Amino acid sequence: MPDRKRVEAFVAQVVAGDFVGAIESHYGPAATMQENGAPPRAGRDTLIAHERKVMAAFRDVKASLAGPILIAGDQVAIRWRFEMVPAKGASRVLDEIAWQTWRDGKIVTETFFYDPAQTAG
Repeated sequence: MPDRKRVEAFVAQVVAGDFVGAIESHYGPAATMQENGAPPRAGRDTLIAHERKVMAAFRDVKASLAGPILIAGDQVAIRWRFEMVPAKGASRVLDEIAWQTWRDGKIVTETFFYDPAQTAG
């Protein structure tokens, strides 16, 4: 079971806008991330590179919690709300659930669940 303070530190880093730093600090070297049913991305370095690419497409991204952090055994569920201002085009809001597995104080798997219609635009 992950330490609640460690999970809260991860959340605080994301809310502060340090998305890449949160991956560097809180994900295991072989961690995976998956968007809905898409194939997972694997390896912390791959996750960091992808996050940098995504962030480069936006002028601003603000993250906030949209519910409590739930911890049960090695599983953590976080409901996020992201307000995103792209370099071009209209702003959008993305509500998602992040389902994580933690081991030895690090995230080893994470799947994001959201309505894909939120990403259109």
